[in-house]
Amino acid sequence: MGSWRDMDIEELEKQYSPSCWSHRMEKDVVIDAHVKTLTEGTQKARSVTQTLLNVAYGGRDGEKLDIYLPADMTTTFPVLIYIHGGYWQFLSKEESGFLAPPLVSKGVAVVAVDYDTAPKGDIDIMVDQVRRSVIFIIQQYSQISGIYLCGHSAGAHLVAMTLSTDWTKYEVTPDIKGAFLVSGIYDLLPIVKTYINGPLKMTDEDALRNSPIQHVDKVRHWSEKCEIIIVVGEHDPPEFHRQSEEYFEMILKMILRT
Repeated sequence: MGSWRDMDIEELEKQYSPSCWSHRMEKDVVIDAHVKTLTEGTQKARSVTQTLLNVAYGGRDGEKLDIYLPADMTTTFPVLIYIHGGYWQFLSKEESGFLAPPLVSKGVAVVAVDYDTAPKGDIDIMVDQVRRSVIFIIQQYSQISGIYLCGHSAGAHLVAMTLSTDWTKYEVTPDIKGAFLVSGIYDLLPIVKTYINGPLKMTDEDALRNSPIQHVDKVRHWSEKCEIIIVVGEHDPPEFHRQSEEYFEMILKMILRT
């Protein structure tokens, strides 16, 4: 497959439409099934765990998070912060608690983060919100033994941008020990001319500023103490595979140079 720059708009949009590549369901059906599964999983998680819901980490409408707490909080505990996907314009924390029960049962606190999806929020706002949600959590709980970040699709992009943060701006550096990036987009330029960018209204400059591949050097800070896992679905589009592979290779080269 050639460069994304050589694709016509129809092919480019197909490459960045994962639902078109489903092997089990039609594209509209697979999206509905995905949302149903996440929603039911989150409802179940709320019924079997101790929760703090709709906790504000800032003043904007979307700056809320849900916390799923382990039974024993008298000692230190790790925290997994989950950032949902939905192409920066869909889904929320209401579908993001599905992964909590098995982790909470092992003593891990799980945090599902909301952010202002487009068109209410733009990419710069979302990146800042996720960064501030991490700061908020570590300021609330002094007994945290480590922060682990997990994101899917757009959430993986936001996690990658969080790893590229200059934390001096926030006057605190979180102890991030792990990051799990699933089916992410790490170069936003290819989607600027697609339908995906309609609600986002990104310019090329916005895309470059918020593309993790442009900030791999800042990940060096985490290279010795943070395990970064980058995965992509077997039937994700070829462009998703390319992006994950290139981001992985760039991080690996950066680590080998240190």
